[in-house]
Amino acid sequence: MKDFAYAAPATLAEATKMLSEANGSAKVLAGGTDIIVQLREGLRDADLVVDVKKLPELQEVNFSATHGLRLGASVPCSRVYEDAKIAAAYPALVDAAKIVGGWQIQSRASVGGNLCNSSPAADTIPSLIAHHAYCEITGANGRRNVPVEQFCTAPGKNVLQKGELLVAIVFPPALSHCSSAYERFIPRNEMDIAVVGCGSRVQLNATGDTIEFARIGLGAVAPTPKYAQEASEWLAGKPASEASYAQAGELAKKVATPISDMRGTAEYRTHLVGVLVKRTLARAVERAKAFKNP
Repeated sequence: MKDFAYAAPATLAEATKMLSEANGSAKVLAGGTDIIVQLREGLRDADLVVDVKKLPELQEVNFSATHGLRLGASVPCSRVYEDAKIAAAYPALVDAAKIVGGWQIQSRASVGGNLCNSSPAADTIPSLIAHHAYCEITGANGRRNVPVEQFCTAPGKNVLQKGELLVAIVFPPALSHCSSAYERFIPRNEMDIAVVGCGSRVQLNATGDTIEFARIGLGAVAPTPKYAQEASEWLAGKPASEASYAQAGELAKKVATPISDMRGTAEYRTHLVGVLVKRTLARAVERAKAFKNP
């Protein structure tokens, strides 16, 4: 591992100042489960590592039934799935957070870090897309918001500019008869990277038999996680039925441009899109029928 300087700023302003002055030679450490491995293996390079995991803004968990969820970028996965209110309102997020590595990793790894690592196969990103979350970013030029589906730009790359930092991920409130689900396919437990991952969220009518709104996010099917917009919009007004889920799965395949690798062929990945869209929609609908916003 190449030598690097380490800094643990006490304020957000101090952190962004360090990142700006480093002129691209700094890397951010939130949980460290990705960046430390990447630095050790020579996959990333840094002259300075800025530890932000103790900054109050990045450790914030602020949930309200009427205003939604504000999740600091350094909040570990374990804090997400251990919160019963978050689990009820954003189950796809919890489904994903529970499978990011083992429980030791989950006590350090954060949803924000998983997003910033920007792997096409990241487990949490499809669930963030399904939940219509956006990223709050800060830097020397102020703050800006970016929808999660626009955050990743290429494998391992994203919209963060030199000197910028992801502060929080913000979720809209979950309405009654609204819920979600995330599933992934892996060839075996020892290969803990999704062949395909899918997050789906649905809003049902009061009787629970019609889908009023839906969002579908996909992982490991393209250079970046994808929002299956056509499939999502097609579901509006459709019956909450197996036939609707199957057709949405076929439409979702249109955004998939997968590669073949050791985890699966491109053809198999495309097939899995249809399977996982059907499964997650069915699971989200069943959860939505039982969910009521207090």
